[in-house]
Amino acid sequence: MLGRVVNIAAALPEMAAAQPDTPALHVPVGREPDGRRVYASWSYARLNAESDRLARGLTAVGVGRGVRAALFVKPSLDFFALVFGLFKAGAVPVMIDPGIGPKHLKSCLAEAEPEAFIGVPAAHWARVLLGWARATARVHITVGRRWLWGGFTLAQVKARGEAAGSGAFMAPTCADDTAAVLFTSGSTGPPKGVLYAHRHFIAQVDLIRSAYGIEAGEVDVPTFPLFALFDPALGMTTVVPDMDFTQPARVDPAHLVEIAQRFGATNLFGSPAVLETLGRYAVQQGASSDRPTLPLLRRVLSAGAPVPTRAMARVLTLLGPEARVHTPYGATENLPVSSVSSALLLGGAAARTAAGAGVCVGRPVAPNDVRIIAVTDAPLDAWDEGWALPAGEVGEITVRGPTTTEGYFNRPQATSRAKVRDADGGVRHRMGDLGYFDAEGLLWFCGRVAHRVLTAQGPLYTAQVEGVFNAQPGVRRTALVGLGAPGAQRPVVCVELEPDCAVAFEEIVSALRQLGAEHAPTRGIEVFLRHDGFPVDIRHNAKIGYEVLAAWAAKRVNA
Repeated sequence: MLGRVVNIAAALPEMAAAQPDTPALHVPVGREPDGRRVYASWSYARLNAESDRLARGLTAVGVGRGVRAALFVKPSLDFFALVFGLFKAGAVPVMIDPGIGPKHLKSCLAEAEPEAFIGVPAAHWARVLLGWARATARVHITVGRRWLWGGFTLAQVKARGEAAGSGAFMAPTCADDTAAVLFTSGSTGPPKGVLYAHRHFIAQVDLIRSAYGIEAGEVDVPTFPLFALFDPALGMTTVVPDMDFTQPARVDPAHLVEIAQRFGATNLFGSPAVLETLGRYAVQQGASSDRPTLPLLRRVLSAGAPVPTRAMARVLTLLGPEARVHTPYGATENLPVSSVSSALLLGGAAARTAAGAGVCVGRPVAPNDVRIIAVTDAPLDAWDEGWALPAGEVGEITVRGPTTTEGYFNRPQATSRAKVRDADGGVRHRMGDLGYFDAEGLLWFCGRVAHRVLTAQGPLYTAQVEGVFNAQPGVRRTALVGLGAPGAQRPVVCVELEPDCAVAFEEIVSALRQLGAEHAPTRGIEVFLRHDGFPVDIRHNAKIGYEVLAAWAAKRVNA
C-alpha cells in the first residue's frame, strides 16, 4: 500500500479551500498613461486551479514525477503556476540564478542534467546558441513566443492539461522524494546544486511560520523570488515588486514603499543590499517611527549576509514601534539555522560587534542542534560528540535539523566535505562558517572558513576584524584579506567609503589604525587600501568577493 502523499504543493489546495477568494498573487503587468503600475491578481482558488491544469499538462508532455526541469522564467503569474504545477506533477525544478553569468550557467546545467528546459524566449535563444543542456534536455517549453526551436509553448501545455481532465492533481510523492535542485550563489567557489526533498521544504515553511509568527492572510513584498515561493504555503498574499531581481541593490525604494502601502503589506523580505537602499531612502525622506511610513508592516526579514546595524536602524524609522527586522542565519543547504532580531542587535549586541566579537546571529531555531567543531579542511565521516567545542571557542558551525539537506547533485566530493553522519544515520551539515557560542547561548558568526587569514601570530577572522573597522564614521564597509602563504599571511584591510564621505582617506586610515589598536582582533593591522566598489555576490549583492579583493590588494601592495 502506498504511504501518505507528501508534497510541498499540498499546502496550496489547503489554503485554496480555507481562503479561496483571498488574493494569492499581485504581479506587475504594465503601467497606466500616468505612470502608475498596473497589477494582475489571482486568488488562491485561481492559482490552485491553474497549477492543477499545468501539472496535468506537464505530465502529458513528459515532465512528470522525477523529471528534472530547468526553469528560467521571470517572477510572474505563470512562474508561480509553473513552480507549483511542477511540484504537483512530482517533477523536480532546477533553479539557477541567471545573474551568475553564461559560463557558470552552462556548467550548472551540465551538472544538473535537466531533462526538460522551461524558459522565456531569451533563455531558449541562449540555450540554442550556447548549447545549454544540449545533451540531456529532451522536452522544451517556451513561456511566450516560440521561434526556431521545437517543443511546446506554455499555452499548448495548458491545453494538454485542459484536455487531460479537471479537478485536483497531485503525484504520489513521498517525503524523501527529490522536490528541487537549488543552486548556491557560488560566493566561495563554483555554484553547487543542493538536493531538496519535499520534507525539507515543508520543514522550512513550518520553522519560518513559528519563528516569526506569520499568519494566513498576511501580505508579503519579497525582493528575492525563491522566498516568494514560501508565501502560498504560508497563506500570505505575494506582491511582486517591479524590479530586476538579479540586481536587488538597484531596486527603487520609493516603489517598495508605494506597493507596501497600496496593498497593506505586513511582511517584506530583502537582502542586506535592499535594506541598505531602503535605509538610505528613509534618511532622505526624514522618516520617523513616531509617524511611521509603513505602519502595517510587522516585520522585515533579511538573509544572505549580515545586515549592517546602521541600515537596520534606518529601516526601522519607516516602521511602527512594535515592528522588527529579523535576520535568519543559514544557507541554501540549511535554512533557517538561527535568527536574530533588531531588538537584540540594537540593544547591545551591535556594540559587541564593534568591539571585535563578530556578528550575533541569535539563538538556534528549534529543533535545530547547532554545534561548533575545530576547523579542519578534511572530510569527517562519522560524528563524534567529543568534537563539540565549549562556549567561547571559535570553530566551524555545524547543524542538524529538519531542514538539513543531505547532499549536492552530482557532487560526491562536495557532499563528503560538507556532510557528517550521526550515529543514528542522520545528517549534520558543516556550514563552512566560523563561529562560537557565548555564555548566554547566543551564536556569533566570525566569517567564512575559507576567508580566515592565517598570520604568524595566529588566525584572524573577517567578521571580527571588519566589525571593528565598519564602526568608523564615513566607512561603508571593509574587507579583511591575507597576502602570502597561509601561516605567514599579511593582513590587509580593503576600505569602501560612504558615497557622501568628505573626509580625506588619509584621515580615515589614521582613525582606523587608532581604532584597531583598541581591540584584540585588529591590533597590529597597518595596511589599509581604498576600493571604490567591492565585488559582491550576484544573488544577494551583499556577500563580498574576497578572492577578487585579495588579488586586487596583492597587486596594489606589491606594485
